[in-house]
Amino acid sequence: MSTSHKRPVTHLLQEYTPPSYLVETVDLCFRLSPTATSVTSSVRYQRHPDCTALAPLHLDGEELELLSLKLDGVALQKGDYRVSPSSLVIAKVPETFVLEMETRINPQGNTALEGLYLSSGNFCTQCEAEGFRKITYYPDRPDVMARFRVRIEAARDLCPVLLSNGNLVEQGSLDAGWHFAQWEDPFRKPAYLFALVAGDLTCVEDHFTTRSGREILLQIYVEHRNRELCDHAMLSLKKAMKWDEEVYGLEYDLDRYMIVAVDDFNMGAMENKGLNVFNSKYVLARPETATDNDFLGIEAVIGHEYFHNYTGNRVTCRDWFQLSLKEGLTVFRDQEFSADLNSAAVKRIDDVRILRQTQFPEDAGPMAHPVRPASYVEINNFYTVTIYNKGAELIRMQQTLLGKEPFNRGVRHYLKKHDGQAVTTDDFVAALEESSGRDLEQFKRWYSQAGTPRVALTTHYDQKNQEYHLLCRQTCPPTPDQTEKQPFFIPLAVGLLDRDGRDLPIIIKGQQGRQTTRILELNQAEQEFVFEQIPEGAALSPLRGFSAPVILDYPQPDEELALRMAHDSDPFNRWEAAQQLARRELLAALERESDDQPVLSELFVASWCRALVDSEADGNLLTQLLTLPSEVYLGEQMTAIDPGRIHRLRQAARCQLAQAGREQLLLRYHAGSGNELYSLDPQQVGMRSLKNFCLSLLMLQEKTSSIELCLRQYEFAGNMTDRLAALSCLVSSSLPQRETVLEDFYQR
Repeated sequence: MSTSHKRPVTHLLQEYTPPSYLVETVDLCFRLSPTATSVTSSVRYQRHPDCTALAPLHLDGEELELLSLKLDGVALQKGDYRVSPSSLVIAKVPETFVLEMETRINPQGNTALEGLYLSSGNFCTQCEAEGFRKITYYPDRPDVMARFRVRIEAARDLCPVLLSNGNLVEQGSLDAGWHFAQWEDPFRKPAYLFALVAGDLTCVEDHFTTRSGREILLQIYVEHRNRELCDHAMLSLKKAMKWDEEVYGLEYDLDRYMIVAVDDFNMGAMENKGLNVFNSKYVLARPETATDNDFLGIEAVIGHEYFHNYTGNRVTCRDWFQLSLKEGLTVFRDQEFSADLNSAAVKRIDDVRILRQTQFPEDAGPMAHPVRPASYVEINNFYTVTIYNKGAELIRMQQTLLGKEPFNRGVRHYLKKHDGQAVTTDDFVAALEESSGRDLEQFKRWYSQAGTPRVALTTHYDQKNQEYHLLCRQTCPPTPDQTEKQPFFIPLAVGLLDRDGRDLPIIIKGQQGRQTTRILELNQAEQEFVFEQIPEGAALSPLRGFSAPVILDYPQPDEELALRMAHDSDPFNRWEAAQQLARRELLAALERESDDQPVLSELFVASWCRALVDSEADGNLLTQLLTLPSEVYLGEQMTAIDPGRIHRLRQAARCQLAQAGREQLLLRYHAGSGNELYSLDPQQVGMRSLKNFCLSLLMLQEKTSSIELCLRQYEFAGNMTDRLAALSCLVSSSLPQRETVLEDFYQR
């Protein structure tokens, strides 16, 4: 076999041209062998209607051995085509034709794990982004979509299970102990969504009845030892199918939906049409070995890949510059799914943490790139947090600007209009504009400009007229290849609290409406908004729900932060105020020369204790709100970092809070220590989260009563979340029991 040594080539968005030839149907036959798999293909081509002259046929192909080649049934001679390490070119072809070929590949030797490879005895494919070219010669680009029919042949003892995309139409026995399976996918798809799995796997089955009454066969294929670990994944799949029907009206379109989970899959998960392939980590779980976060993570990933069935599969991206069209939109959909099923507030906090910890630094560094890049050399390097997570924030901002129901209506319009097509981010935005009547032209700068905008806020109160003035200035620092930035279209959600922490209705001068949360549309470098009929002493609650991925410059007084920490009706902003206030206190303590005085002020401790007794707050949110900023985060705020001192002062602050709130910590701990059977019910998850947070603070003083609570929880925990929390407390202590408990945990 030849080995490809490609020279780096820069691909430019502005140089996009449609393919010269489109594909109607693809018939594939695989005769599986570890080192010499035969792939026979019959592909029906037609010239692209925009291609006015007959052009050579360029097909992608790498590490392939070409055994035969026929054009409309006639064998081609070597002078009729040209093979290079990365392509097959046929100089003359008619307007429509059928190309037949046979190639040979070595799955066992495919250590790149792209295309078809063999690992742990199982054949598996990974074709995104450009892996199909390692299976057969083909126009391996996302804007070439076709209907696939696949026949798989293999030795039954080697591969009792034979899977591909779509519906199973035929299966049977062959000579010499071989067997076959025939699959047909009735929906057009690009080659990157092709999938094949064959091996010795076991299957867990269930069914889902769609809202129109169709019964869908659900199958999860795993290695035999993992059969009993699929219940949560199956339940998550059914939840995702039901949610997509209820929120977007999207009903599953095939007769069966298959998930394959194997230990050796090199990606996290892949959304191949009707046959999702996962690494086992994102499917297998049980309470004895998985925590609440593990379960919630599996639910989110299962949902993400299922949601791709429409946003990525039925409607896909025209080229890889549009990668966020499918990934950003689908990340947003899985975020909304998780928020609806669990704690929406904590989900939002977690998503913003990812942005701030990974995407904002990417935007500020040498690898900064727009959500829709203008160029790339290697597409696999663009599967970044900017494409996925910032891309999801762009979708969220459009939902904020349009409103939830008009936005959902716009997504349904987009999917209906472009069903079976490969499109662009411009097409998505245009569909929202058509559905809503809004002009989003300026908003599209978010797709083409890199960097994180900074929004500086200045407030002024006019006592005579009872007007609250808010001046907003937006800037964006230069990024590689983009020194000048045009103003973004930023939805800034704001609220106002009175001196008792109650929401004030906001009337914007010159605008209609009287809501407690208003969406300010920042579309200029500098804008002023005037709120009317506002009493003196109001506190601003800015960027509610983190309504835009920006850095906010607003040095709010400590007293206002404390008020928001205790009373803000926006859960995200309540957490944000607590984090800002705690950060100030901890950084101030780190700047002091002496460590003799208390780390935290009376104002902060009192506000923290008030939050602790909030019986109406979601337990999961309360845990987030009461947790001090991490040592890593504090270090990132300093020019000179002393890790040891950061640790000591943060621990001292935690001890200060534990002492001030000990009585209430005990009450909250016992309130969450019921004997209910383990469940992922959001209330139970929140109770466990808050209970284990309280235990971590109670254990800081290592009192006998707290130690007994912790040991009892470790011994009798009915789930890994509680046992691991108790173990963590014990291991972090100076108690002699920690060695015994560690050994016990290892044995378990």
